[in-house]
Amino acid sequence: MTAAPATITVASVGDLILDEPDPASYLAASAPLLRGVDVAIGHVEVPHTTATASASTDVPAPPADPAALGALTDAGFHVVTLAGNHIYDLGDAGVVDTVRHAREAGLVPTGAGATLAEARTPAVIERGGLRVGVLSYNCVGPRESWATSGKPGCAYVHVLTHYELDHASPGGPPRIYTFADPDSLDAMAADVAALRADVDVVLVSLHKGVGHTPAAVAMYERPVARAAIDAGADAVFGHHAHIMRGIEVHRGRPIFHGLGNFVTVTHALTPGGDRGGAELQEWSRRRKELYGFAPDPAMPQYPFHPQSRNTVVALCRFDAGGLVEAGFAPCWIDDTASPVPLEAGPQADAVAGYVEQITRSAGLNGRFVRRGAELLISGVGRTP
Repeated sequence: MTAAPATITVASVGDLILDEPDPASYLAASAPLLRGVDVAIGHVEVPHTTATASASTDVPAPPADPAALGALTDAGFHVVTLAGNHIYDLGDAGVVDTVRHAREAGLVPTGAGATLAEARTPAVIERGGLRVGVLSYNCVGPRESWATSGKPGCAYVHVLTHYELDHASPGGPPRIYTFADPDSLDAMAADVAALRADVDVVLVSLHKGVGHTPAAVAMYERPVARAAIDAGADAVFGHHAHIMRGIEVHRGRPIFHGLGNFVTVTHALTPGGDRGGAELQEWSRRRKELYGFAPDPAMPQYPFHPQSRNTVVALCRFDAGGLVEAGFAPCWIDDTASPVPLEAGPQADAVAGYVEQITRSAGLNGRFVRRGAELLISGVGRTP
């Protein structure tokens, strides 16, 4: 009797900000799920460094303790993606230190490095006889975060924004068009195609989207994610908006347009706090004006949109024949700011319903079928 081919499970989560004491405590509830998969991927949002001089002219994130990365390893993470808008906030040292400390913690980083070539180098690990490769790109800027041949930074897709006033009202609200620079998109596609020839599973992480805004998927997001699939990716995982986005299926492959927050704990944006300096305090003031929400004062370590407490762990399963199925495990960020995986029941149904609602609202084609504590995505892999 021929044995069934081995199946591996890949899990991916959204943003990770470990900027509070005892980061392991925030990961305790989700660690059993993460330790139970073969490959767990998370996006490290801020530099982990002892450097203190800010290099950002955007909204700078304060550095996090390098030792905090060990909590990710202990919780079950294997790969960390680093291509994001904050990776260069502490300059060259912040980038290089974060990569080094991640490796020292036993994690495999991708998406940032001392040069652009290093930033575009995939993380590759082997599980169950399958080689799994992960690439990471920043789609949201700022330009100073990008790596070059002689400057540390991140891999990126250059997204352009065009504003057009399409009615006779100078100074009125414009129509906003966003699209990827063709050369930049081609470079990402070339990386994906090259990785496709070298591994069994190709995964692409995209830091993208409009922050703190429910459901919205900007014009550039679907074409960029689809380009990764067209070039050979088996799945695309989005993050950056600090609130979830819906799910799309393209050519039988899942696109998680935004996995939202996972562990994102910091007092840097808490009004009246003593972290982050004048720029972050000003940003905390403007955030309500721009996005129409104020953080829950009972959760000063979690300065994010109330709907962002809905989150998921994306799950993809592969065997030697390719993608078998994909779906997600619903989670809720509890009152301690810890993501808690949910068993089947009313709260899990509420999170699943939220994913369904934002998927429909954005005009995406994801459809979901419950199986135990998970929701499977219809039309993906070998899932009917």
